[in-house]
Amino acid sequence: MPDYLRLFALFGIVVVNVQYIAFSALHGFADPVAETALDAITLWLVNGLSLLKTYGLFSFMFGVGLGFLMRSAARRGLPFGRVYRNRMIGLLILGIAHGCLFFPGDILTIYAVTGSILYLFRDWPVRRLVRVGAALLVVQALIAPPLLLAVPETPPDIVAVERAILTNGGFFEAVLFRSIGFAFIVPTFLVIQGISALGWFCLGLAAVKSGMIDEAGHPLWRRARRWCLLPGVLLGLAGAAIWQWGAPAPGVVLTVVSAPVATLGYLGLIAAFSRPPGPIMSKALAAGGSSLSIYLGQSIILSTIFAGYGFGLWGAVDRLTAVATALVVTAGLVSALLLWRRYFQLGPFEWVLRRITYARLGI
Repeated sequence: MPDYLRLFALFGIVVVNVQYIAFSALHGFADPVAETALDAITLWLVNGLSLLKTYGLFSFMFGVGLGFLMRSAARRGLPFGRVYRNRMIGLLILGIAHGCLFFPGDILTIYAVTGSILYLFRDWPVRRLVRVGAALLVVQALIAPPLLLAVPETPPDIVAVERAILTNGGFFEAVLFRSIGFAFIVPTFLVIQGISALGWFCLGLAAVKSGMIDEAGHPLWRRARRWCLLPGVLLGLAGAAIWQWGAPAPGVVLTVVSAPVATLGYLGLIAAFSRPPGPIMSKALAAGGSSLSIYLGQSIILSTIFAGYGFGLWGAVDRLTAVATALVVTAGLVSALLLWRRYFQLGPFEWVLRRITYARLGI
């Protein structure tokens, strides 16, 4: 099930991220940005089906990863505190580099900060983890909409600078612009996304401790699929439709509030498909195990495709084309990692993170 989750989340995340890589990221969250009917339909589907939902899946898997890391450290007799500290430092380094060089909307930095808080919860029983995780998701649903809607309008001259740099500027100009944007974005994201991420971390760790993550047929997965999937998807699509074609504020609220419900439904749906794979799917799942390399590779390749120092397609294509490009890039990365894993045990960025994680531990 973890392998299916990672692969599903990677394709869901990229269709959201490409909206901020291929187009301006300086508009207000609720501002209408679709220029054509096709753009509006594309944004409706992206916001209704993926926005905040697949980040939830990715965050859930982070909590699962902590549980697996605890198991591994105990089995090998390693000092878990030092291993976990090093891992968070490694994520922070990679996240800052990612945010400054390629994509200011980086999530790894937030994971490093909120993941450090999760360490304090590592010995909690399952029931407490579930209660705290659910409470954090509720808190995020309450505070995120007003914060997102309160984002002030960006001055036109800054928008013009963004366009000039990302359409005609060189790599170092783009890095400087992204670094400034990253510095402004991180504090807000730590509140808006960090609370939600920590909630999903708790639920992911609880899934490992309870054994649910190893049992795709667990009754709770069936209940999530039965009670959350259809309502979550319908509410998400309804919220995105109101956001796109009606009053943006209530649409944003409904989209944000329904996201955890849809994510739980997706978890249940993925569990239903988590059966022993055939030869082709087993290879794809193995490549999906290098999710860090795929996530960072998505931003590196897509930012090069759309920025002026690359193919110069920033703002020059419609949003459906951008989504299709993102999906093709992700499929290509999965294929590339298949070849890579024939010769190397870990993906390139997994190798870097592992070297930092087990530094001075003789591993």
